[in-house]
Amino acid sequence: MTDGSGTVADATGKPNIVYILADDMGYGDMRRNNADGKIPTPNLDRLARQGMRFTDAHAGSSVCTPSRYSLLTGCYAWRSRLKSGIVWPWDGSLIEPGRPTVASLLRDSGYRTACIGKWHLGWDWPTHDGRHPNDTLRYGVLTTEENAKREAFAENVDFAGRIRGGPVDHGFDTYFGVDVPNFPPYAWFADDRLTQQPTEQKPPEMYGRNGPAVPGWSLEEMVPEFTRRAAELIEAHATPDTDPEQRPLFLYLPLTSPHSPIVPNAQFRGKSGIGAYGDFVCEVDWVVGEVMDALERAGASDNTLLIFASDNGPEDHTKDDEGAYQRIRATGHASMGPLRGIKRDAWEGGHRVPMLARWPRIVPASTSCDQIVCLSDLMATCADIVGATHDTAEDSVSMLPLLRGRVDEPTRDDVIHHSETGTFAIRHGRWVFIDAPTGDENGEPADFARARGYQPHDFPGELYDIDDDLLQRRNRYGERPDVVDMLSARLSGLVRG
Repeated sequence: MTDGSGTVADATGKPNIVYILADDMGYGDMRRNNADGKIPTPNLDRLARQGMRFTDAHAGSSVCTPSRYSLLTGCYAWRSRLKSGIVWPWDGSLIEPGRPTVASLLRDSGYRTACIGKWHLGWDWPTHDGRHPNDTLRYGVLTTEENAKREAFAENVDFAGRIRGGPVDHGFDTYFGVDVPNFPPYAWFADDRLTQQPTEQKPPEMYGRNGPAVPGWSLEEMVPEFTRRAAELIEAHATPDTDPEQRPLFLYLPLTSPHSPIVPNAQFRGKSGIGAYGDFVCEVDWVVGEVMDALERAGASDNTLLIFASDNGPEDHTKDDEGAYQRIRATGHASMGPLRGIKRDAWEGGHRVPMLARWPRIVPASTSCDQIVCLSDLMATCADIVGATHDTAEDSVSMLPLLRGRVDEPTRDDVIHHSETGTFAIRHGRWVFIDAPTGDENGEPADFARARGYQPHDFPGELYDIDDDLLQRRNRYGERPDVVDMLSARLSGLVRG
């Protein structure tokens, strides 16, 4: 129902909003998206039964930093200073000072805002010599020479000082988490400080980049600690003594899983039957169940918009993971599902992500939505829910009509896709145009291409009819120059306009 201002409300007022973001989980890793998938995801299945599944949801990029930027700001990251890639150790905050975020919008609307988990949007680190790290380090660049500079620069970081530019400087009342699970410092962050000084170097046998670590750091503890704190926050929030004003809660819960390091805890090992990666996805599914159960215990389920999504597609092989292509060979499980491409790619598998939403009495249960949506749409959606404005979120479109069940009416005209190296693509209706000779940035294996019927071509770009060719087998670039010209001009106008 709505109140007199048009703001969505019910008898308890504004809804709580909980957003769980998986890290590198592919579209096909969720069983509801992949009938042939091997990984059991019972809690995600339960969430889908109780809410809405989005079949055409996209991250703003096929890598994590820009996807997270667009989710929180409502703007594509290529509008920022990061034109490709990600932020690396000691890089400064990507979110510009004073830029509104979902968190600041909701806090200004009376919400209590909390972030628990992975940040990976940069920090303005204090240093012993008073200089900003990016006075020395090239922002968002990691060559061999630059990596050596970053490792050496750790000695100049003042780990006892206040770390600016993080969540509490961008709208969150509180923060607990880690920067990136495989980046230094290997330590817990609480608000704008480290909870303990990283006085040792990461052990060489532990997964991750070289750098400072707290003694006894455990990679396995991250996901359970995030989950425990999220559940405690949800339950404590239901107690008037913890918040006498009884403000609604916005909880952003960005996980470190199933991103490498692949470290499923003991209770999940062997659960998937396809190896450690599948087991780690099972742990993600468990997190979703724990959050749902906490909302039930708190009596908050009916007045909470709960969203689950991933930040990009599945990873290629790493030091501790066989990767999406080898996993198909070894187990038959396709993390990208029926899509082409994986993390980093401009093809669909790089940026089309699993997405679910539940909001009892607003979102119809056991429904699906085939309309195009983007992670950046969270800002406009939240603004629509609380009756606020979002003038700076130029790439955000409200999903509220879709959440209300009006799934036959498109909300977006376009989505712009952005690969790791900065390749642009645009989706408009049934067509997707890739402004490059290929959407591949990982080196698609020849056996995978043959098995799925992919053929090489000599065109300078790619055009696919996604409605008829979800696997992106047939490049229509040479057949439909009219569509190529229209989408090329549209892309140019949106990017450079």
